[in-house]
Amino acid sequence: MAGHELDRAFAALADGTRRDIVSRLTLGDATVGELAAPYDVSLQAISKHIRVLEVAGLVSVTADAQRRRVHLEAAALAGLVRWIERHQRAAEARLSLLEAVLADLDSPTSPNTTPTKGKTS
Repeated sequence: MAGHELDRAFAALADGTRRDIVSRLTLGDATVGELAAPYDVSLQAISKHIRVLEVAGLVSVTADAQRRRVHLEAAALAGLVRWIERHQRAAEARLSLLEAVLADLDSPTSPNTTPTKGKTS
């Protein structure tokens, strides 16, 4: 995913209602009315949320007679996951290196430790 696509996707998911909509769509496609049912807001408000998700590439909308069906674009979510996992691996590698350095410093055979005179273990 390119930087601007990530920006739009993360911005879209910054809103709790839109995250709820994405969660609901993991169960399968739904109409705008079905997505709006749990909320005390207008269909127009839910349509605006869906539009933000659509512009971000997270969902697609198709017309089905009088209804609009919303579909979750799993490939877009996979792009977000890859970005997160790449940064998670880098952070974990850095933490592992730090842990190794600290373990080496604590080691009694480490050249960086000096024995204390007169003390025995």
